[in-house]
Amino acid sequence: MYMVTLMQTTENLLYQSENLDTIIINLMRLVEMKSAKLFLHSHQVANYAVSIAAKMRLPREELERIRYAAILHDIGHLTVPNAVLAKVPYLSTREMSVYKNHCNAGSFMLENISCCQELIPYIRYHHEQFDGKGYPKRLKGVNIPLGARIIAVANYYDRSINPCTQHWAKITEDAVRELQNHSGTAFDPEVVRAFVEAMGQGLIMSKDAENPGSQAERAER
Repeated sequence: MYMVTLMQTTENLLYQSENLDTIIINLMRLVEMKSAKLFLHSHQVANYAVSIAAKMRLPREELERIRYAAILHDIGHLTVPNAVLAKVPYLSTREMSVYKNHCNAGSFMLENISCCQELIPYIRYHHEQFDGKGYPKRLKGVNIPLGARIIAVANYYDRSINPCTQHWAKITEDAVRELQNHSGTAFDPEVVRAFVEAMGQGLIMSKDAENPGSQAERAER
């Protein structure tokens, strides 16, 4: 009886994993149709997020959850008009409201898919900030799921060096410096530290090396 139950559990896990892979492939086809850059960004963020999680020595199951959630973290962009996405970061108040809704929109798209339930908090809260000034719920500190905190750092870094628009771009050193400048405010210090170590850059940057004004605005996106 025990062996039968164990076999059934294993089969269910394998089926769930295969089912999730199929769902992600189909959703990402839609993302690629909307924007090739967004498609690439999603996979890059997943790569960075897994590197962070591995450096933090999280369990393999959690690494997989973070990887899947990171790939889908911007799935809500499917609901945002291309005209709005093309203007980022120069958005009106109304356009910013539409843009910020992509976190909730993405999680709503997955809420009736059973194998995606554990991914939803990471997707919904990947724009929350460690100091409670993010969105959509203004969660603070450890109240933000760790997976979401990891995706936030990976997302910010890739957005900085590979922006979806040409309005701004940063070189690697500047992007890392900005992450460190925002450590403890926008981002979890432990996650930032793990990212820098995973990138192989033991850089000690001054907090006042750059003007944080425009950076804080950028971190919200």
